[in-house]
Amino acid sequence: MRYLDALASHVRSFTQVLTQLQGDRLIAWMAAVHADDLPGMHTFINGLERDLDAVITGLTLPWNAGIVEGHVNRIKMIKRQMYGRAGFALLRERVLLA
Repeated sequence: MRYLDALASHVRSFTQVLTQLQGDRLIAWMAAVHADDLPGMHTFINGLERDLDAVITGLTLPWNAGIVEGHVNRIKMIKRQMYGRAGFALLRERVLLA
């Protein structure tokens, strides 16, 4: 039961860091997780550490690339729908008119 309590506590803490843009607290949160025996969380932290500067920046600044990613996803969907059917000219028209 101690394992689940620790896991829930760390997840709640990370949720707070994530939703309230408190990237400056991430290092302390990672140290607290490392102190507990939570192999799944250690794997998650190892992934965060690969590009820690970008993660901290993403959890600190209010800007995101969500709108751009949405447009890229829409263009990829249109491209997949047309795969093998037409050339670039038609793809361009569909993207501009969609």
